[in-house]
Amino acid sequence: MSKAEVLEQIHKLPQEDQREIAETVLDELACSDDDLTPEQIAELDRRAEDALRNPGRGKPAEQVFREIRERLENK
Repeated sequence: MSKAEVLEQIHKLPQEDQREIAETVLDELACSDDDLTPEQIAELDRRAEDALRNPGRGKPAEQVFREIRERLENK
């Protein structure tokens, strides 16, 4: 089955099934700890701990996405 045929079949599925397929594919493509250096893993762990200790310091996802869109539109 070609990529186009697979996509055509996916588009025929209910949206929830499409979402599940997308999540599964993304999970399989996500980098594993094997792809990261020990320094990168330590930095990610540090940032995660900091975020858990200081939840009020972060920005809402909607705001972050809006800022990214604005920066990309202004390029």
